[in-house]
Amino acid sequence: MRIGELAARAGTTTRALRYYEARGLLPDRRAENGYRSYDESDLKLLRQIRTLQDFGFDLEETRPFVECLRSGHPEGDTCPASIDVYRRKLDELDSLIGELQAIRAKIGVRLATVDGADPLCELGGQEL
Repeated sequence: MRIGELAARAGTTTRALRYYEARGLLPDRRAENGYRSYDESDLKLLRQIRTLQDFGFDLEETRPFVECLRSGHPEGDTCPASIDVYRRKLDELDSLIGELQAIRAKIGVRLATVDGADPLCELGGQEL
């Protein structure tokens, strides 16, 4: 299939596909006429990349999953390098969750402190 069809089927743009190709995530395969040529395995790679990006992975973090698929594994997350990326991402998310919980606690304390404040302050200084 050509680049436009692949982009449409993957729900992305031809520009994104060219970028993935330049980054080595998609093959630079050309037909005899010079047009880019893709197949179903390339669509599977793209779907893996897009799913991971939807989960918050950056493009470089998708590379081990793409390489896993290219090496013949039916799923891109069954290789040791992919599993390592999953572990790092979970650690990153746990850290962010901890930071958010700390901020939430501080806001909760502040709210409890000011909850009995002057009603005029709550109305932005306007009288009833």
